[in-house]
Amino acid sequence: MTEDGRGRRVASFEKLEVFQRAYRASLEVHRASLEFPKLEQYALADQLRRASKSICANIAEGFARQKRSKAEFKRFLQMALGSSDEMRVWLRYSLDLGYIDESRWLQWRVPTGLAHAPGIASQGGGLVTFRPPYSVFCPPTR
Repeated sequence: MTEDGRGRRVASFEKLEVFQRAYRASLEVHRASLEFPKLEQYALADQLRRASKSICANIAEGFARQKRSKAEFKRFLQMALGSSDEMRVWLRYSLDLGYIDESRWLQWRVPTGLAHAPGIASQGGGLVTFRPPYSVFCPPTR
């Protein structure tokens, strides 16, 4: 079981602030991508939706697997970071192609959004909190 930033035990990934923030941003990305041109619905828009959902899914799966191994939790958080970086690429394309404006790009690119690692930080004992610069930090496995 993981603790939140206030030292309380968290029994479900849905209670993790990082999951909640990533999920909200993923919904925003999904809705916005539905407005992309039809030509992009099965290409760029689909990639954007998949990457945003992958962040949430990896956090959830890692949370469940931590019962067996802290290393597994770390591995899935690293995959969430990889999906987050993938989001940065698709968001940059979306901006440069004129499908999203710069304010939306910045909103999703900064720590409150998806694209620059959704604030995942894991410290000793499985503590999951938000820490600047909002990137993944996991202690060495024992």
